Amino acid sequence: MMKFSKALGRCLLTLLVLLTAAWVVLALHYCLPWSPVGKLAACVLWGAFALAAIALLWRGGVGRALLAYGVAFAMLLGWWARIEPSDSRAWTDDVSRHLQASQAGSVVTLGNVRNFDWRGDTDYTPRWESRRYDLDRLRSVDVALSYWMGPAIAHTLVSFGFDDGQGGTEQVAFSIEIRKERGESFSAIAGFFKQFELSLIAADERDILRVRTNVRGEDLYLYRVAMPPAAMRSLFLAYIAEADALARQPRFYDTLTANCTTIVYEMAQTIVGGLPLDWRLLASGYLPEYLNDVGALVPGHALSTLRSAGRITDRAQAANADPRFSQAIRRGVPSIEATP
Repeated sequence: MMKFSKALGRCLLTLLVLLTAAWVVLALHYCLPWSPVGKLAACVLWGAFALAAIALLWRGGVGRALLAYGVAFAMLLGWWARIEPSDSRAWTDDVSRHLQASQAGSVVTLGNVRNFDWRGDTDYTPRWESRRYDLDRLRSVDVALSYWMGPAIAHTLVSFGFDDGQGGTEQVAFSIEIRKERGESFSAIAGFFKQFELSLIAADERDILRVRTNVRGEDLYLYRVAMPPAAMRSLFLAYIAEADALARQPRFYDTLTANCTTIVYEMAQTIVGGLPLDWRLLASGYLPEYLNDVGALVPGHALSTLRSAGRITDRAQAANADPRFSQAIRRGVPSIEATP
């Protein structure tokens, strides 16, 4: 039993060294400000050091192996902790500006609302606008999910609808995204290693939804959300507060803990409370099932009906040049107002 216990302990310690070494190698690969050759050399050296520690561990030098590896790992964590997000990089045009906001009574004025006219992913006319929204006229909240990599992965957007006083609604959509630098592309693995800053975009739907369906070829679904007026108002203001916080202090995107869905969940949890943690908050493609389970979607309809009616990809493509884009994509989508 003694031999078995020692062997088991060494196996567990070996696994711990291997897992932390894998994390260190990826951190060095993504975060060292060196040339590719320099990064490769650093990764190889750490790998060799980890293997040497494992060899020493199995030869009876458990204490020395753990001390040497532990000190080196602690020093590396100190380097990691000093990597700070930046507000000064060569950003792509679509995330180059911070959302600004001011409030007077029930009226919120948003500066730097994006309203690009997209003809291609790199062919567009940039427009940044100032818009005013009266919170007393806030009527609806919708969740849009854009699928770009299989059924489990989707980008989450939240759109607010305001009564425009003419029998229609004016929509503004919020999207939490990586703040891409020029020439940079998204990587879920890199998102664990401080590679991307966060950006919060407020945009016209004809910009931020249409670019996904009509330019990038993504599949888009829209779901109307059942929320009391006070909660809708609080969620809108929570987005404003998040935008203000990001403008004051940059923050890193994190694939697991700070992404387009988990940040929305944190805001909603603060407002309504009692929302359960669930794996579908990470596999955001299944977010409609989660929302349906917590009673947040239009009642009286099966989820399959809401999903079928909420697929707006074809309608968005057909409404490409329609100035009433937001109304066109919602035709046939069950609404809260129409539900007894």
